[in-house]
Amino acid sequence: MDAMVQTASAMMPTIDTAKRPSDDYAIVRETIEFLTDNWRDHPGLDEMAGHVGLAPLQLQRLFTRWAGLTPKAFLQAITLDNARALLRDSASVLDASYEVGLSGPARLHDLFVTHEAMTPGVYKARGEGIEIRYAFHSCPFGQALFMATEHGLAGLAFADDGDEAAALEDMKKRWPKATYIQDPAATAPYASRVFDQSQWSDKAPLRVAMIGSDFEVRVWETLLKIPMGRMTTYSDIAAHIGKPSAARAVGTAVGKNPISFVVPCHRVIGKTGSLCGYHWGLTRKRAIIGWETGALGTQVA
Repeated sequence: MDAMVQTASAMMPTIDTAKRPSDDYAIVRETIEFLTDNWRDHPGLDEMAGHVGLAPLQLQRLFTRWAGLTPKAFLQAITLDNARALLRDSASVLDASYEVGLSGPARLHDLFVTHEAMTPGVYKARGEGIEIRYAFHSCPFGQALFMATEHGLAGLAFADDGDEAAALEDMKKRWPKATYIQDPAATAPYASRVFDQSQWSDKAPLRVAMIGSDFEVRVWETLLKIPMGRMTTYSDIAAHIGKPSAARAVGTAVGKNPISFVVPCHRVIGKTGSLCGYHWGLTRKRAIIGWETGALGTQVA
């Protein structure tokens, strides 16, 4: 019997619809795309709201509910100038994370994560012998695909409504010989806490299982040291892991990070402050950065 379980339900994954924060995200995404195309014109609230078919007050309330920021403050949070401001001390942010207590077995970043790297044999065997339970759940950034093993969360991907099957197949290609079982009950505990700050606790850290090459795991472990509201660069990560000439390889490893948001690859940007790439789309990267700014309640540059 083939190790990968392929059923009709696996090809058409079910989605948790009891709570739909992704409904807000659909409007946020459209607004961000409009701002990305028209930022030089400095569009006002009326223009942004008209583009997405809402009254200005409706859009203001939606952004405040979704990110804790007004549309204007959100726009400031995702500007190039703000990104550059966050990069001013990027060279030291990874080392400083130790000094301020953001590392260690109990807290590796804001989510309070404890991680375990799977054996190199599991990675080389392309996931053979590993059982992965998965399901889609609505989240602040669209649909989130959670993938869990007995060792912890191994995958977190994103999709817009209607793109879930493609996101699932994309993730399955990382470990094609694993056994996949659609199981919303198994992934619900992860989905209920990852985006809910009230459940981030050092007393019950989120368990994460990293399945990748030795180099990839080193890069992903380094990503966990980037605090929320801070940024660093590919070259600074390369220097931190003792491979100063491997910035390009670091970029590839960051792009292959299978546990989005929890392992915060969205906090890595180019030296100039440009967002560069993001596997799940630059619009979603901008959304996450703005959402984190609101979660912190910090002032933007």
